[in-house]
Amino acid sequence: MEDEGEDWVFVHCPAEIDYWNPTLKDTPQPLKLCFLTPAKHWTDAAPIGNGRLGAMVWGGVVSETLQLNEDTLWTGVPRDYTNPEAPEALLEVRELVDKGQYAAATEAAFKLSGNPSAVYQPLGDIKIEFDDSHSAYAVDTYQRELDLDTATVKIKYIVADVEFTREHFTSNPHQVIVTKIYASKKGSLSFTVSLDSKLHHHSLVNGGNQIIMEGSCPGKRIQPKGNDNPKGIQFSAVLDLLISDGMGVVQVLDDRKLKVEGSDWAVFLLAASSSFDGPFTKPADSKKDATKMSLNTLHSLKKLTYSDLYARHLDDYQKLFHRVSLQLSKSNKNLKGDEHHEMGKLEGLSTDKISTAERVKSFKTDEDPSLVELLFQYGRYLLISCSRPGTQPSNLQGIWNKDVEPAWDCAPHLNINLQMNYWPSLSCNLHECQEPLFDYISSLAINGRKTAQVNYEASGWVAHQVSDIWAKTSPDRGDPVWAFWPMGGAWLCTHVWEHYAYTMDKGFLENKAYPILEACASFLLDWLIEGPDGFLETNPSTSPEHRFIAPDGKPASVSYSSTMDMAIIREIFAAVISASEVRHKALKWSTIKGIYFISSSTQFVSSHIYEQVLGRGMDDLVENVRKAQQKLCPIKIARDGSIMEWVKI
Repeated sequence: MEDEGEDWVFVHCPAEIDYWNPTLKDTPQPLKLCFLTPAKHWTDAAPIGNGRLGAMVWGGVVSETLQLNEDTLWTGVPRDYTNPEAPEALLEVRELVDKGQYAAATEAAFKLSGNPSAVYQPLGDIKIEFDDSHSAYAVDTYQRELDLDTATVKIKYIVADVEFTREHFTSNPHQVIVTKIYASKKGSLSFTVSLDSKLHHHSLVNGGNQIIMEGSCPGKRIQPKGNDNPKGIQFSAVLDLLISDGMGVVQVLDDRKLKVEGSDWAVFLLAASSSFDGPFTKPADSKKDATKMSLNTLHSLKKLTYSDLYARHLDDYQKLFHRVSLQLSKSNKNLKGDEHHEMGKLEGLSTDKISTAERVKSFKTDEDPSLVELLFQYGRYLLISCSRPGTQPSNLQGIWNKDVEPAWDCAPHLNINLQMNYWPSLSCNLHECQEPLFDYISSLAINGRKTAQVNYEASGWVAHQVSDIWAKTSPDRGDPVWAFWPMGGAWLCTHVWEHYAYTMDKGFLENKAYPILEACASFLLDWLIEGPDGFLETNPSTSPEHRFIAPDGKPASVSYSSTMDMAIIREIFAAVISASEVRHKALKWSTIKGIYFISSSTQFVSSHIYEQVLGRGMDDLVENVRKAQQKLCPIKIARDGSIMEWVKI
C-alpha cells in the first residue's frame, strides 16, 4: 500500500499452536515445589489463586488451615485525594530547593503529604480438624507439593495402613476454591470443618451441608471510638460440603461446624464475594448482596462433578501456563551428598524427591539449572494466580495476606513494587494478566486529575507512591523520602506503551493507552520548570526511599531533577511521540479509506476530517512534548564514571 511515501507492513498473527513449540526434547524435571513437612510459618504454606480468590495451604495433619483471600477486601471508602493547602506548601519547598537548602526543603515537604492508604484485609480461614489417630501418622510418608503444571497442591501421608490424600486448587472458570480429601480405605475419613475470620463476622450452618460466613471490613483504617464509622465493604464466604454416597454421615456442631464421620471422600467448594462496586462507589451505596452472589455461584455448579471442575480448571490455566517452556540444559547433576555435604543424606535422590528448600540451599555447591527453570515458572504461576482479566491488580504480595495490619498495608506501591509484579507479563507471554493493571491505571487517572489540579494547579493526572483499591493518588502520610513522589503514575504509563509495542494492538493504543499517556504527559509538561541554565527541571524531586548528605552536612531527600524523575519523563515523552505517529498513520489511512469513493477531492476532505478526528489540542501537546524533550535536564556522570542519582548532590 502506498500512502504519501509511508510504508505499511502487514504481518499475520501467529497461529495459537505456534505459541507452544519447545525446541529441546529432553524430559524436563517436574515443575513442582516439594515440602517434606507441614508449614510452620505462613511463608512455608503453598499459594493457590485464580486472580480474585486465593489461599495459602499449610498442609497440617491433625489440623489443616487454608488461609483465604478475596481481592476486594480493603478497609476504607472512596475519599477526596486533594489538598487545597498544597500549592502554598509547594511554593515554599521550591524556594528552599532553589536556595540549596535541601534539608529545610525536606522538612517543609512534610506539608505536601496526605492521608494514609487503605489496608488490604484477609478473608478468613477454612479450618479442618481430623480425629486423634492422625497424630500418629508416619512422618516419613508425608509429602506436600505445589504442581505448577496443574496449579494444584497435593498432600499425602499414611496413618496406620490408610493413605490420606488432599487436593486443592482455585478455579478461574467457576470462581471457587476446591478441596478434595480421600482415603485409601473405605469409611476411613472423619473430620470437622469450620470457617473463621479475623474480621468482624458471624457464621452459621445452612441446610446441613453449607457454612455461611458473613462479615465486614472496617470503614476506616483505624476503627473510630465514636459514631463516625462509615459502612465498610461487606463480604460473604460460603463453604459447600459433599461426601461419598452411602458412606459417612454429616452432623452439625454448635450451628457453626460440620462434622463428617466414616466417609470415603469429601469435596469442599468455597465461594466468596463482596459488596465492592468499584473505586468510586461507597460501600453504603452498593447494591451488591455478597451472600446471594456466593450462593448463586455454588448453585450454578450443582450438576458438575469434581472431575468436571478440575478439567475446566486445568484447561483454563494451562492455556496460559503452557505458552512458555524453559529448558536451560540437560542436567544429569542430581543432588548428591557425602560426609562433607552440608545437606547430608541426599545420596541418590532425584530433585523431585527432596524439598525445594533443600534444593535452594544446595544451589551454593550444585548450580542445578532445573531449579532456575522451576523458579522462572514459579514467577509465571504467581502472576497467573493473582492477576486475571476482571480482577483487581496484584497488590504488594500478589493476593495473599494473613494479617489485618499487614506490612506496608499490603498496598500497591508505585515506586517499583507494582511495576515489578508485571514486568514478566509480556516477556513471559502472559499479556492478558496485565488487564487488571490497565483498568487500575484508568481509575488512577480519574482521581489523579483532581489531585493534579488542586495540589499542583496542573493539567493531566498524577499519582504518587502508595495507592489502594480506592485509586488513591495523593501523597501518603509520612516522610517525603518515600511519601512524596509524583512519578508513580508516569512510571505505570510505561506499561501501556510497552503493551502496545509487544502486541501492536492499535485498538488498545487508540482507546486505552494514548488517552492515558497524553494526560500523563500533560501533567509532566506543567510540572517541569525551566531552571537558570535553561534546562527543564523537576522541583521538588526525590529519588524514592533514598537520602543524601547536603552540602551543609545535613541529611535530606528533597532536591531537584533526580535521575529517576528525568529517566521516566524521557520515556513517557518518547512513548507519546511514538504513539502519536502510530495514531497519525492509522487515522489518516482510515479516513482516506472511508471517504475515497465519496469525493473526488480526497486530499482536501481527508485533511479536513483528519483535523476533526485528532483535534488541534492533541497536535499542540505532541509539539510541546517534542520541544520539552530537547530541553530536559541531562543525566549527569560522576567522576568515577557512574550515573549520578541526583543532578548536583
